[in-house]
Amino acid sequence: MRNVIKTGWIAAALCGMTTAGYAQFKGDDDGILMQKAASRDSLAIAEAVDGWWAASMKDHEQRIAWWREARFGCFIHWGVYSVPGGEWKGKKVGGYAEHLMRKEKISRSEYAQTLIASFNPTEFNAEAWVKLIKEAGMRYLIITAKHHDGVAMYPSAIGDYTISQSAFKRDPMAELAAACKKAGIRFGFYYSHAFDWEHPDAPGNDWDYNNPGGDKNLFGGTNWYDHHPELLPKAVKYVNEKSIPQIQELLRKYHPDIIWFDTPHKLPLSENIRILQAIRAVDPNVVVNGRLARSAAVSFGDYKNTADRPAEFYPVTGDWEAIPTTNESYGYSRYDRSHKPLGFFIRLMAKATSRGGNLLMNIGPMGNGVIDPRDTVILHGIGQWVDRYGASIYGAGATGMPLQSWGVTTAKGATKYLHVFDWPANGKLIVNGLTKINSASLMGARQKLAVKKTGDAVWEISLPTQAPDKHNSVIVVDDGGAPVRSDLPRLLDLNGRPQQLLAFDAQQRGKGLGFGDGKTDRYYVNRWKDTTQALSWTFSADKSAECSLNLRYVIDASSGGRYRIVVDGVTRQTLDVLPAPAKGEEVKTQSAANLTLTKGVHTLEIVPEKVTGEELMKLLEITLTPVKK
Repeated sequence: MRNVIKTGWIAAALCGMTTAGYAQFKGDDDGILMQKAASRDSLAIAEAVDGWWAASMKDHEQRIAWWREARFGCFIHWGVYSVPGGEWKGKKVGGYAEHLMRKEKISRSEYAQTLIASFNPTEFNAEAWVKLIKEAGMRYLIITAKHHDGVAMYPSAIGDYTISQSAFKRDPMAELAAACKKAGIRFGFYYSHAFDWEHPDAPGNDWDYNNPGGDKNLFGGTNWYDHHPELLPKAVKYVNEKSIPQIQELLRKYHPDIIWFDTPHKLPLSENIRILQAIRAVDPNVVVNGRLARSAAVSFGDYKNTADRPAEFYPVTGDWEAIPTTNESYGYSRYDRSHKPLGFFIRLMAKATSRGGNLLMNIGPMGNGVIDPRDTVILHGIGQWVDRYGASIYGAGATGMPLQSWGVTTAKGATKYLHVFDWPANGKLIVNGLTKINSASLMGARQKLAVKKTGDAVWEISLPTQAPDKHNSVIVVDDGGAPVRSDLPRLLDLNGRPQQLLAFDAQQRGKGLGFGDGKTDRYYVNRWKDTTQALSWTFSADKSAECSLNLRYVIDASSGGRYRIVVDGVTRQTLDVLPAPAKGEEVKTQSAANLTLTKGVHTLEIVPEKVTGEELMKLLEITLTPVKK
């Protein structure tokens, strides 16, 4: 590989740049810079793939085994910003509370004098934190050792921006590491390696230092290091003086099981790869998440990270992790009262496991060291659920079964777990995709449930009238390890309950379609730009029924066009999409004509007829609701 990177277009390809893109830039000043940037990064990729990284991945399966088993972890954002909790000089500061320094453009010196010096969480109790987290069923804990404000939350020997300068003369990281080891909880750190608002050479602070990587988008914005490579030595100096030394200090001092990174785009890929190499030189066994170093061709972490604060999950292969938070801020905010209901997290955990992923749920303790009571209520509720149903999560994964109309499924060996979100009113649960059922029972109960085969890999399980859990009741099925029918379509229950078809679960036709990040009202498929693109869902109706059909999508001022609703190859209706009348995005529900379905298999398609804006729309979901007569 070292020989081929001398060719410009190959270097560009390794860094995710297309041949056409390279040709577009070739010959002008920007093209020369882009070529040099591609060569720089591709050299780092080649050295890693041909050498030290490839060697480190030989132990990958052993290294990540505990993480796969754990499935559910606790993310903790806690720093000196937790004391003001979203308030500065009597003013409410919205959004992420941990971004206070950036939002209010607080100088390095004022931040140190006002927040670091006075930080004194006298009520912090590491064992109490870990006890609560363990009782919530969380199997690993990751805490911010250094966030973007640059403050080391431990007595670091590197630099003066540490809690050694505070009124708190203890080491909370050491206390948490000890408490986790005692409780059997895996322990790790979040470290902001690329984004640092206190260091004069780091990306991010453009109010004290006029540095790139901040809100002003100086020196070319996101890719400042490609447009202005003369500035890169400054960032390299920061990495050499602070980032790598502190990361290695954390590894040597606390021996974490996992280390977690974010915002890699603030540095060039070559620097991120170099940081990973420095980690592996000290500890070959620590798990590293996927946000430290990744290119279009190679993800160098031990697993992938999906979007923050998800409501739904877009398709991901391999090991992955999502990071919801109890409200919308990661650090403690006294003003953010958007805490989600308990059932949201219980179901999200099951959804993640059913797709082979982990859930790392964030809480933001208060500045005095006490976990926010609003978070405590949620943690207690989750703990009560996992006390009974935890075996369906820990060490479990995807079943390979089709999507179900009532919830999701997880598997562990010859056991399938049916997570029933919507308890059937008639006491009959219809399950498709299992070729064999030896027995079925409610989880936590000895009584067997009656089972009847009603079709090809379709079963009817008789249930009690009342659901054992209002959020997610679990049925345990022993199928003897028989193969499942992954080729079967989803079976819709047309007995009255609305049936939701997510855009994330659709088959895509054509090139260029993309996914939203999965947050609330962002679990859409986007980039609908021409008539060659389409989405389709194949499903089986359990009976003949007339259904109302509603589409839910997101539009803005640049949306617009016309699309066809096609069922079994026949156009049923054509509808217009009008752009949003105001700035920003608008979520719209559009009703179509009722659809009559016969019992059996059907395919429903959404096909653009014309696109008059930058894109047709961002489709979230389709809902089919049986019409009562």
